[in-house]
Amino acid sequence: MEKIKIAAEQRNRTGARGELSKIRAQKNIPAVLYGAGREPVSITINEKDLLSVQKAGGNAIVQLALPSGAEEAIIKEIQYHAVTDNPIHIDFQRISKDKMLETTVPIVLKGDCAFLKTNGGIIDHVLREVYIKCLPADIPHHIEADISTLTLATSITVADLEVPKGVTFVGDAGRIVVHIIIPREEAVAAPAADAVTAAAQPELSAAKGKKEEEGAAAAAAATAKK
Repeated sequence: MEKIKIAAEQRNRTGARGELSKIRAQKNIPAVLYGAGREPVSITINEKDLLSVQKAGGNAIVQLALPSGAEEAIIKEIQYHAVTDNPIHIDFQRISKDKMLETTVPIVLKGDCAFLKTNGGIIDHVLREVYIKCLPADIPHHIEADISTLTLATSITVADLEVPKGVTFVGDAGRIVVHIIIPREEAVAAPAADAVTAAAQPELSAAKGKKEEEGAAAAAAATAKK
């Protein structure tokens, strides 16, 4: 797992009015560093540094350079502004290179599904991330799910995923990751057409019967005149 080094400053005036707004106005992001049985520390990092971490991929190990010394952590949560979508707060969790941790990693689909090309349908990616347990150095950027052999009768579950070395999946192994679905409109198209045809049959029969009755009446009238 890649390690990203960024600068961080400790915040001492955490309760000061308007302090957070001032920090964000300077293109910095308030954050907290916690975990490992130690007291949480309020810090700030620069927005550009956050972008560097995000470009490195999910669960990148971050080395925070603080005045008190370097701390290694991973990002557990980023809060975003509801309107601007700008990051407004970050939670960093301390890690130790020799201690197991639990985190989530994204699931990425790979391969071309042959079934879709010949039969149609839609790939339904149900589970987008999976919980794992491993040492910090073994955290993968993502887990791959191969959909090349997927059919309507099959699905890929957590148990079907390839487990990277040193990683253990946490939770129900039977959870569905991805499967194929047929859109409802496609599924009912044929029955609907049959229903229209069936509905038209009584109308055609009634029209035919009416014409036969009119023909019989005309023939009877002609015989009476003779």
